[in-house]
Amino acid sequence: MSEELKRGLEGVLVAESSLSYIDGDQGTLVYRGYEIDDLARNASFEEVVYLLWEGDLPDADELERLRSAMVEERHLDDDVHRLVRELAEADEDPMAALRTVVSSLSAHDPDADADPTDEEANLRKGRRITAKAPTALAAFDRIRNGDDPVEPRSDLEHATNFLYMLNGEEPDDVLAETFDQALVLHADHGLNASTFSAMVTASTLADLHAAVTSAIGTLSGSLHGGANQDVMEMLQEVDDSSKDPLQWVADALERGRRVPGFGHRVYNVKDPRAKILSEKSRALGEAGEMKWYEYSKTIEEHLMEEKGLAPNVDFYSASTYYQMGIPVDVYTPIFAISRLSGWIAHVLEQYEDNRLIRPRGRYVGPEDRTVTPIDER
Repeated sequence: MSEELKRGLEGVLVAESSLSYIDGDQGTLVYRGYEIDDLARNASFEEVVYLLWEGDLPDADELERLRSAMVEERHLDDDVHRLVRELAEADEDPMAALRTVVSSLSAHDPDADADPTDEEANLRKGRRITAKAPTALAAFDRIRNGDDPVEPRSDLEHATNFLYMLNGEEPDDVLAETFDQALVLHADHGLNASTFSAMVTASTLADLHAAVTSAIGTLSGSLHGGANQDVMEMLQEVDDSSKDPLQWVADALERGRRVPGFGHRVYNVKDPRAKILSEKSRALGEAGEMKWYEYSKTIEEHLMEEKGLAPNVDFYSASTYYQMGIPVDVYTPIFAISRLSGWIAHVLEQYEDNRLIRPRGRYVGPEDRTVTPIDER
């Protein structure tokens, strides 16, 4: 009997992990035993980074040591700054730019020559990558818009500092809290495609920078991280069309167009992260312009009722980020600067009990062929 083919490895168990757990039927996401709703509302991004990397939430002293270590690593080397400028001036795609910059960081990492499985060296590398990537992304966006990069500040939290570097002014408490929660919500999500890419790369005993670079490349695809940008572009189309959102969706579906931000390979109900971000989108709308939230809510209710489709995290992150003034094509790189924490945690776990990831494929090509001399073909 032939072995059953599992396209896309759907439903195939390939690893055990203590990092995150998803119940797609109940709409549950857990990081190391903590419900995502509890973490997003009660723990900072830095606390969640510590949780993913160390196994437990930090006490005050442990948190301060992590924060201080990451603050020290926020600045970019001059060569990296020059690379960021070159990429921005060449109008490179933001995700491609981030991928290139993160790969280049290994050239300046003091632990670059360490054994790939050296846990302490990898934690130091992880802190550097996680701290420097937001600086590079903010600088890239400012340079391409004709502005000077803004140097990071040592007195600001991770999320607040990124918004400060991106916009040139310190965000208010509402924006800072919203963005911090968004980073927590995106930090990890089981063996998603980009995390699995990182694990595959790490399983060859390639180093942490190589594994993270693989993950960023995987996240760049529209079926993974690019969906939140697609959602916002859809909402802008709805707004430009002057159509009722329901009519716009009906027309799009009739043309065979897929509505982004709905459905998930894991969840059969509403993504728990979407619940929190929908609250944030509404709150920001009430303080500014409600139409983006209202479009989103109308489309969600229609597709839930008519198609049984539930929104995923990308659906409401789109309108939330837009109302925060974040450029649309920076949405997926922001996903990446959060998910760095999860990728690094999974790579550390992979190195602990490594086995080369090498699946098999079923051959379905021609058989019993012989080579005809080239002058007879």
